Amino acid sequence: MKKITQDAGKKQLGKFAPYFAHFNDDVLFGENWNNPDINTKTRCIITIVALMSSGITDTSLVYHLQNAKNNGVSQKEIAAIITHCAFYVGWPKAWAVFRMAKDVWNEKLDAKTEKEMYQNTIFFPIGEKNDAFKDFFVGQSYLAPISKEQMGIFNVTFEPKCRNNWHIHHAKSGGGQILICVGGRGYYQEFGKRAIEMRPGDIINIPANVKHWHGAAKDSWFSHLVIEVPGEKTSNEWLEKVDDKEYNKLK
Repeated sequence: MKKITQDAGKKQLGKFAPYFAHFNDDVLFGENWNNPDINTKTRCIITIVALMSSGITDTSLVYHLQNAKNNGVSQKEIAAIITHCAFYVGWPKAWAVFRMAKDVWNEKLDAKTEKEMYQNTIFFPIGEKNDAFKDFFVGQSYLAPISKEQMGIFNVTFEPKCRNNWHIHHAKSGGGQILICVGGRGYYQEFGKRAIEMRPGDIINIPANVKHWHGAAKDSWFSHLVIEVPGEKTSNEWLEKVDDKEYNKLK
């Protein structure tokens, strides 16, 4: 295991607060971080979770995100870690950390296609073609599992003009979905109501037993996380396609 060293305390506070500098460099990092009872990768993850929980999103978090990457935390792992923590410490904190993590894990594809260029603009993976549900979509969609523990979270990506059919998430109690836009531009519409434009950061709560559809704008790719809300006696009912004339009225 590579030894962790730190000299920021002595460099920045050595004269002003020598004891603090000593505790920071020699005890916290020199001894605690090199305690072999926990491996360095795990220690990096614990530190990021602790800082995120406390709302610390300054350069100290950037340092620990970079340290985590250097010690083997992958882009998919950090995305899952931040997503998991968001349920416990809040979505605004997750968004703040994701903005930093996206810069640290700046692993862009050598983009040659529209799909690859779009992937470079979003943090979550696009995933594979959503062929299992192709009969219920107009156009091409993609599906990437983000988390299957506690509750299902999936990133669904729509090519421009792609949208799903009208459908209903039935449930005796509970149920429904939460949509969180993470890239591009799209729409959500409940039957009998106007369509709502969605951009990154927008959240839609879909109650059970409500007829609706969602999908991309005509000129933009679109990605949203889907969070399956647990419920009793849940099922999905797929219905008719969205009327082309009504869809084409959307800008």
